[in-house]
Amino acid sequence: MAKSGNQKGKLLYLAEIFHRETDEAHGLTLAELTERLAAYGVQAERKTLYADMEELRRCGLDIDSWKEGREYRYRLASREFELPELKLLVDAVQASKVVSARTSSKLIHKLEALCSDYEGTQLQRQVYVDGRPKSDSHTLLYSIDALHSAINAGRMVRFRYKDSGTRTVSPWQLAWENGCYYLIAYQDEKEPAGIRNYRVDRMSSVTVLGDARRGKAEFRQFDLPAYLRKHFNMFGGPEHRVTLRCTADLESAMRDRFGKTPLFVPEEDGAYFHFDVPVCVSPQFYGWVCGFDGKVEVTAPAEVRKGIHDMVQALAKQHD
Repeated sequence: MAKSGNQKGKLLYLAEIFHRETDEAHGLTLAELTERLAAYGVQAERKTLYADMEELRRCGLDIDSWKEGREYRYRLASREFELPELKLLVDAVQASKVVSARTSSKLIHKLEALCSDYEGTQLQRQVYVDGRPKSDSHTLLYSIDALHSAINAGRMVRFRYKDSGTRTVSPWQLAWENGCYYLIAYQDEKEPAGIRNYRVDRMSSVTVLGDARRGKAEFRQFDLPAYLRKHFNMFGGPEHRVTLRCTADLESAMRDRFGKTPLFVPEEDGAYFHFDVPVCVSPQFYGWVCGFDGKVEVTAPAEVRKGIHDMVQALAKQHD
């Protein structure tokens, strides 16, 4: 029997059929496999299919079979990613506000290729985060890639920052905070020079420059988790060591926010505890304190305590 022109690709076509049309719950009979291969212009016989499947097993494909009635069905029993893992990745993409709707669709379509056609229908999920519209940035992935390249190469970058013109900075780290990517960088274009953060989804035209990045001394002992803890919603401000007095039921919430480092000191009656933490004081910090409805009190320093008092007074006057 003369072989068709596609015969050399028989194993590749067969592997594709197993990937697309079979999974843990779905299999194909030998007759169906022969029919699928014929659609690719490949001739196959029952006896050669056994040898072909054995060759695919030697190549790492987990092909097994089960008896259904009088026939056996063959399937790809396991994959690099299990369906629950793919669902988790899809949910993360859908929920991210910095990934545009168009980019989300493209990523999910690529994830569908990692499972069977049957399982792929289960990846068409919708996870919404209330009040968080998706970003309209279509260049986020390319910006992140360029920033990673610059960080790895130790080079400066230039980018356009939304409504703020062009920035040239020395990139050192990328961070994920409050559902957004942030570039942590050293800037010395303007005084005062120092460490700054920039939201990556607000960048465009990111260009890696040939100049070596600066700020090595500032980042020699830089602690990213500590930096994130003291910046509320990534807003900057003068740094103070602040004493917070909290009701006892907020211990878990404070640990979640400030980590294991602060020493929580219980008060005599057991109803309150207090601790000291470094904070970049900003209106966002004051708003965070107020959000606990009196269960968190700033007791020191006096200037921070006055700052929150003045803000509350101004708000009260505004809403008289």
